[in-house]
Amino acid sequence: MKLPCQTIVWDVLPAIRAAIAEELVNLGLTQQETARLLDTTPSAISQYLSKKRGYKIEFEADVKKAIQSIAQDLSKGEVKDISLCICNICTMLQDHDSGCKYNC
Repeated sequence: MKLPCQTIVWDVLPAIRAAIAEELVNLGLTQQETARLLDTTPSAISQYLSKKRGYKIEFEADVKKAIQSIAQDLSKGEVKDISLCICNICTMLQDHDSGCKYNC
């Protein structure tokens, strides 16, 4: 049996980070810059972009919009704590009317 926390760590969080990484690269940042902003490695960013990691979840429109906003703020240097932003996205998933199927 897979615990809800395992799903969050293995599926939800990588999907959020991958979506933010993709937005940052679309905004013109390099993989190196994106890795620095997300406090991860360039190889992790490469895996996110090539859909080898963090690709299992399709987000709803409101979550996608929040991810785009976070990416824009990150690119402008307006985010002090990326972990708080990621937690906010996870909370959004939990608060959806349909309920969080990931139990985050």
